[in-house]
Amino acid sequence: MSIEINHTARSYPKLKYEEVKNAVLGKNYHLSLVFVGEKKGREINKQSRNKTYAPNVLSFPLTNESGEIFITPTVAKKEAHKYDHSYTKHVMFLYIHGLLHLKGYDHGDKMENLEKKYLAKYS
Repeated sequence: MSIEINHTARSYPKLKYEEVKNAVLGKNYHLSLVFVGEKKGREINKQSRNKTYAPNVLSFPLTNESGEIFITPTVAKKEAHKYDHSYTKHVMFLYIHGLLHLKGYDHGDKMENLEKKYLAKYS
């Protein structure tokens, strides 16, 4: 399997994570996807970016063929309405956002267009 899903958060939506990963990064890319609580999210954000807030999503490339994504479901749930998303749609959006960063995209029009394309297909 090219995706490993773990969690320290109490719950997270069960979505088509592997299918989306394969569409964005390819079948040979190995991804670790971890759903974390706000405390753990803050710790990772502080260690990696020196930021003190609980993030919605963080992505870290490890090699050209592997990376990891951390999603904080409680943060996603709190902010979903700001984007006119349901909770599950917002988690998918954050996941796609993280995948695109692992693919090498930075924030901007190209990334936003790809987010819209994948979100329309997979949510």
